Amino acid sequence: MSELIVVGNRVLVRLEEGEQKTESGLLVPASVAEQEKVRGGRVVRCGPGHVMPNPEYSEGEVWKENSQVRYLPLQTEAGDYAFFLQDKAVEIQYEGDDYLIVPHGAILALVRPEAEDHLEDIEGLPGDLLEE
Repeated sequence: MSELIVVGNRVLVRLEEGEQKTESGLLVPASVAEQEKVRGGRVVRCGPGHVMPNPEYSEGEVWKENSQVRYLPLQTEAGDYAFFLQDKAVEIQYEGDDYLIVPHGAILALVRPEAEDHLEDIEGLPGDLLEE
């Protein structure tokens, strides 16, 4: 999948397959889940972000290696679980797998896997720092 590039402020999402289970234990078939307004899926790739003009760019200074545009990065990261508006998503099929391309503005909430606490791995830190 390394040759697939997501452009702009879009996010590539893989949906959860099959039936879903509600809190009360009811099974919701995939065909019913597709009709929901809000869906969820795992973020696979993100575009570079929102395009904005580069204030440091000047056509008169061609010797500088500045681009005309900059990208404001997205809040979404690969690995996040995203809740998004279904009607804004576009379905694609790539290498036999189904994905959705979702504009960043249609994402309502993210669930990010917790980052591991790496302070415990650092030797020589006082115990007070490890307890915080």
